[in-house]
Amino acid sequence: MTEPRLITAESVTEGHPDKVCDQISDAILDDMIAKDPSSRVAVETSATKGQFFVFGEVTSKEYTEIPDVVRSVLRRIGYTSSQIGLDADSCGVLVAIGQQSPEIRQGVDRLSSESAADREAFYASQGAGDQGVVFGYASDETDVLMPLPITIAHRMAARLARVRKEGIVPHLRPDGKTQVTVEYGDDDRPRAINTVVVSTQHDPEVTQEWLREQILTHVITPVLDDLCGERVKHDDFRLFVNPTGSFILGGPAADAGLTGRKIIVDTYGGAAHHGGGAFSGKDPSKVDRSGAYAARWVAKTIVAAGLARRAEVQIAYAIGVADPVAIMVDTFGTESGATREEIEDAVRLVFDLRPAAIIDELNLIRPIYSKTSVYGHFGRDEPEFTWERPTRAQALKKAVSARRS
Repeated sequence: MTEPRLITAESVTEGHPDKVCDQISDAILDDMIAKDPSSRVAVETSATKGQFFVFGEVTSKEYTEIPDVVRSVLRRIGYTSSQIGLDADSCGVLVAIGQQSPEIRQGVDRLSSESAADREAFYASQGAGDQGVVFGYASDETDVLMPLPITIAHRMAARLARVRKEGIVPHLRPDGKTQVTVEYGDDDRPRAINTVVVSTQHDPEVTQEWLREQILTHVITPVLDDLCGERVKHDDFRLFVNPTGSFILGGPAADAGLTGRKIIVDTYGGAAHHGGGAFSGKDPSKVDRSGAYAARWVAKTIVAAGLARRAEVQIAYAIGVADPVAIMVDTFGTESGATREEIEDAVRLVFDLRPAAIIDELNLIRPIYSKTSVYGHFGRDEPEFTWERPTRAQALKKAVSARRS
């Protein structure tokens, strides 16, 4: 008997120090785009006990009061008292923002949309904001076409924040992490939940036994029942809640935070490749972000069209060059009704993956990024997440049929 294949993914709550920094960076980006849609933004945030440092490069016609944005994010998360390690109204905020490099700008802003003679000229004129390799992935193992482990981990992390904010489970504090291990069968489909780990910050007066029961009842069981149903066995798994024994001190008071340090949490939980570039704090001229969103859009469309059960899309860019230098589609032998090569050729015909075209098609010049910065950029039914809509599934199927005829 062969050993079961185990895939593990983790997520973190909005109070985790790295995710706090992601949310601040994206809230700053949203404020700048809302005031000036032509803003070029590359903002990082770092955090430690009682202190935040916001730095990076920005070119914008408008002004953002960055300390106000930082404090607003912290209040929304729930860091409002020094008793839990962080008070939004008294923490320090340092800002060091410079302008975007003119050598980067010259490859990105050659024409404005107003001055382009037509859309084609505009799409050809705007190069990628940097070189880079991005990946998109989709799998039919969940309704949202995402890997099951990361989907469960995100839902548990979001549920953990919800029961704290709504008072369903009292005595919880903002910081927390989830982790799920799923057992896969010989058919490469999930068949059982193997292990669940939840670590949650809490008030000092609660017992770990009480906390374990509350988390199992109000966080873990509802999420597993919803996502696993009768398809995936989830009544006999190892459970660890606060494995160290307590978790009273959390957030930046316990562990320094930094934008872009949870890139696998942001994408597919390790079930697929990652290009290496972080998303948060970057405007969509940066293909680290817009290209990765487009790659997910393409991969999800392939699976939604029934052309494969799994699909991974790789796109490579050169700074200042509009057209991708390479596009690769991998269907892992799960393709149906077409070869991998035929699907890849159809993708090239149906999708315009130049940065300006992606930005237009997915409507990315909007203040939508704060929502993306926690609980995953993919696999969520949010109206702002245009890359989650496989709007070209029929066009892709037609292109494959034409390729085969």
